[in-house]
Amino acid sequence: MKRFLLSLLVIMGLSCAVHAQGMDKENTLYMDLKNGRVVIQMRPDLAPKHVQRIKELTRAGFYDGIVFHRVIRGFMAQTGDPTGTGMGGSDKPDLPAEFSNALHERGTVSMARASNPNSANSQFFICFKKAASLDGQYTVWGQVVEGMEFVDRIKKGSSFNNGKVTNPDKIIKMQVAADVQ
Repeated sequence: MKRFLLSLLVIMGLSCAVHAQGMDKENTLYMDLKNGRVVIQMRPDLAPKHVQRIKELTRAGFYDGIVFHRVIRGFMAQTGDPTGTGMGGSDKPDLPAEFSNALHERGTVSMARASNPNSANSQFFICFKKAASLDGQYTVWGQVVEGMEFVDRIKKGSSFNNGKVTNPDKIIKMQVAADVQ
């Protein structure tokens, strides 16, 4: 039995390595969280301007250390605000919406925005489960392909202090896979 389980683990490990090697590294993100690495396959076919922005900010180190300021169990985890309040963004101009027919399902990565559809900037969220009410109203730019179990463990901060969540989880480091040696 032990030999069977060991063989199964080796096969699963090789399968994950082959899967990761087969991805377009220029359109793959590594998001390191305290519990492990999340791999996000970006979708420039759906949202080329948003993917370009995410890569630009990632390469500049913008997301490193940014907190998950909004975590709603059974819905989504949101990040990308350098102020940690949900009211901030990068110094780049807001992006025009790139809505598509892509569905908001478990692991979907989509841009957060204000009531104006053309107000996405740097904040994004990852869906914990299907969220059909968001379909066609938010720009989908990626999909978690590995490490969703680590997204599931993102904790909500304990309380607010001057508009900020205290003790939230954060992105340790985010990188475009093509830049990783």
